[in-house]
Amino acid sequence: MGFSRWMQHQANARLNRKIRAGKGKFAGMDVLILNTVGRRSGRPRETPVAWFPAGPDAWLVVASGGGSRHPDWHANLMAHPERATVELPGRGPMPVSPRELSGDEREQAWKVISEAQPRIAKYQRKSARIYPVVRLTPR
Repeated sequence: MGFSRWMQHQANARLNRKIRAGKGKFAGMDVLILNTVGRRSGRPRETPVAWFPAGPDAWLVVASGGGSRHPDWHANLMAHPERATVELPGRGPMPVSPRELSGDEREQAWKVISEAQPRIAKYQRKSARIYPVVRLTPR
């Protein structure tokens, strides 16, 4: 693992500990832990991800990946959707079903996301790719 990946891993681990302790905010956004399985390695992966409400028991997550490409967690999630779980602040893992949104459904979700966090919409405008929006619902 390169130094920058190691640094990111350490930062994610710190944030995951905070979420598990019941503190689910980062940079003014609600954050959950998305548990996936590596698409090639088969190893468990834990990623803190900002989420947005999608009803009483559903969460929207955006695969922005810093703008240049879809993040690894997105590829892992889509490769093994049946193994996905989320951890909300202070709560243990909950199995979820992910569904990538498209068309009108994505547009409606994007409106919720961009109103809650205008900077995400700003990043999207600067990117050549469309950020995937995934709806997570309890399984």
